[in-house]
Amino acid sequence: MSDSFRDWMKATQANFELSLAGFLPAGDVVPERLHQAMRYAALDGGKRVRPLLVYAAGRLFDAPAALLARAATALEMIHAYSLVHDDMPCMDDDALRRGKPTVHVQYDEATALLVGDALQAQAFLVLSQADGEGDGDAGQASRKLAMVRLLAQAAGSVGMCGGQAIDLASVGLALTQAQLEQMHRLKTGALLRASVLMGAMGGKTLTTVETEALDSYAAAIGLAFQVVDDVLDATADSATLGKTAGKDAADNKPTYVSILGLEASRLLAEKLCSDAHAALLPFGEKAQQLHDLADLIVQRKA
Repeated sequence: MSDSFRDWMKATQANFELSLAGFLPAGDVVPERLHQAMRYAALDGGKRVRPLLVYAAGRLFDAPAALLARAATALEMIHAYSLVHDDMPCMDDDALRRGKPTVHVQYDEATALLVGDALQAQAFLVLSQADGEGDGDAGQASRKLAMVRLLAQAAGSVGMCGGQAIDLASVGLALTQAQLEQMHRLKTGALLRASVLMGAMGGKTLTTVETEALDSYAAAIGLAFQVVDDVLDATADSATLGKTAGKDAADNKPTYVSILGLEASRLLAEKLCSDAHAALLPFGEKAQQLHDLADLIVQRKA
């Protein structure tokens, strides 16, 4: 990864953090405890891969910065809500997330449940609101509606929630690689796909060819992200990960490492990265940031 990519990533992450803080309810607004817990869950943590994908994909078609900020914030709120609920005792029962106590530990289970619910609602509120400039354009209004539809689908029963349901039902089972991929295309991949497509959609109505190319890219990085997660869960420590290491094995969950082995999982991640690069060829140099993000996903250490 080049210095220019690292500079872009740091600047984008910093600007995104300001947008996210601004789109969340203030902590001194009633109900204060809930709003403080929402900010605790969403701010100051994580790699912000989904927002980075939104901005990188938006560059392909010169999407307006204000619209990308809303799309990126909505996606990260959905992601944050999913982590809050995923960590609760009724799901994965984890005490550590992003290097700090999980929301139900820091606050309580009832508050954590409401934080997830409220973040999900806030995501659609943010995405549907107008900024003013360019919002009278019928094309942008149509694209924004398409974004709302895509995000709802990616977060629901045929997306992230459906993947989590399969995950919970698969504990202790011996899944095939194809079954594991199906689960993760929903649980992890659906929101990453939405990040790529929503960013690109911010600039224009996508053609079938453009959508298929971006779909191929998103499918590759979505699986790669999970493969690397499984490798890191088996090899890294909790301090590095910012969450409890080795939990998948302890909970008897099927993973790429448990099915393929460690080295084969690493090779699969590299192949998926190459597949992602190949999918971007039609977009030329404008896709360089997406290209580098695929590298980041595969080479990350946490």
